[in-house]
Amino acid sequence: MDAVPATEEPWHRLLDEAARAMRRAYAPYSGYQVGAAGLADDGRLLVGCNVENASYGVGLCAECGLVSQLAATGGGRLTHVVCVNRAAEVIMPCGRCRQLLSEAGGPGLLLLTVSGVRPMSEVLPDAFGPDALQAARPGG
Repeated sequence: MDAVPATEEPWHRLLDEAARAMRRAYAPYSGYQVGAAGLADDGRLLVGCNVENASYGVGLCAECGLVSQLAATGGGRLTHVVCVNRAAEVIMPCGRCRQLLSEAGGPGLLLLTVSGVRPMSEVLPDAFGPDALQAARPGG
């Protein structure tokens, strides 16, 4: 797939919204604020920011908030996602969040990455998902 310039719609709007969400992040321990913005298949704009916790392992990534907002506002599929750091620079989701985004958007979800726009099938090839669980069931 050819890379899509980040200056084209909807990326410009999503970068702005991700930066706005990042400024609301709660990151008193690491100081590493992250914002995420995405679009659902019905056009809804979704955002998330990271929320840290003194018990480090229970902090929430920005992408978790975005996927939670997707579910809380009616479900559907993600079509476009971008994540930014405190300087509003594009960053890659961590492995856990790549899994979350993959399940919420499928292999065709477009992610603005540090190397351009990529479908989730390239960002997380051979992803583990609901099909793998179904196949593992007896008689599946």
